[in-house]
Amino acid sequence: MIPFDEALERVLAIAKPLGAEEVPLAEAHGRVLAAPITALVSAPPADVSAMDGYAVREGDLAALPATLPIAGESFAGRGHHGGIEPGTCVRIFTGAPVPPGADRVIVQEVVRREGDTAVFEAALSPARHIRAAGSDFRAGDVLLDSGTLLGPRQLVAAAAADLDRLTVARRPKVMVLSTGDELAEPGTASHRAQAIPESVSFGVAAMAEAWGASFMGSVTLADRLEDMVRAAGLALRDADLVVVTGGASVGEKDFAKPMFAEQGLELVFSKVAIKPGKPVWLGHARGRLVLGLPGNPTSAMVTARLFLAPLVAGLVGRDPRAALRWRSLQLADGLPPTGDRETFARGIIEGETVRVLSNQDSSAQKTLADCDMLVRLVPGRAAVEAGGRVDVLDF
Repeated sequence: MIPFDEALERVLAIAKPLGAEEVPLAEAHGRVLAAPITALVSAPPADVSAMDGYAVREGDLAALPATLPIAGESFAGRGHHGGIEPGTCVRIFTGAPVPPGADRVIVQEVVRREGDTAVFEAALSPARHIRAAGSDFRAGDVLLDSGTLLGPRQLVAAAAADLDRLTVARRPKVMVLSTGDELAEPGTASHRAQAIPESVSFGVAAMAEAWGASFMGSVTLADRLEDMVRAAGLALRDADLVVVTGGASVGEKDFAKPMFAEQGLELVFSKVAIKPGKPVWLGHARGRLVLGLPGNPTSAMVTARLFLAPLVAGLVGRDPRAALRWRSLQLADGLPPTGDRETFARGIIEGETVRVLSNQDSSAQKTLADCDMLVRLVPGRAAVEAGGRVDVLDF
């Protein structure tokens, strides 16, 4: 059994990207760039108007009021042909190319139009209302670096670079194997004596997907080693990461590790000194990763948040430490001393404080649904008074 921080460092050491692939721009949301985005075009491609108004030569407005004939119109995507002759103006709209020779746009609100002429009377504004060519970026500029998580704003920049396909880190394929004779598919447990609904795989799958994995599916297995060995082999054939839930203690039917023995399982760690979740383990088998989580729902989800989330984050190309951003909050109520294992209590945010929930049982599922924070309590910590500060992690 190893300390939490040591186990976490071992996870971070192997949480590396799995390679790269190209995807259409429309499918890139939530992906991580595996290559920088370099602009193929400049933005704007030419000097363009920042306002609706009239493009003019400033010298023609040296004496006000001035009346200038309107020589044409310039629209976005359909500019005025030719330049602007001295003593004339061009009607222009936002985003439209500024005709050569024009050096200012006068906003339409201060111009009076009389037929085919425009009358300028107001004093000139300090603003010229022209966006210079390449003032946002130029062709060849790097707009987004490798490792960038592509959200809505980043996709705008990628599209503006005139790219229709992006090189991104490959998403790890995750399979969940839930083990236990007592487990039944949700919707069927009430029809079978001593059965309980298999619930953990749904939370694990959602967490893996939330951090960028591609969920392949789950299989519920009874505690029969032969069947479990077969399922392990099939899972390792297709998945990059296999998550096993249950069967991680020392009972006669605890086959979570033995089911991978034929696949050459090599452990990274086998137990961690934390509460809940001591039986959590991580290993390699056939070049794939295998993460073993406890069967109790709270234990499984706490360990998934602490180990699965950073593992997947690293595999998809993100900084795995982005999944472990602790912050300090005040306690709403006091807490008793911590035991000899690092403890992750479930709590909820109340204003600027965190309240630890009363039911900390490792199998509690309602408390699991109610909480939104993990409160980290180091081993051997003395009692904490209300108002004391603790480290918390979004859960």
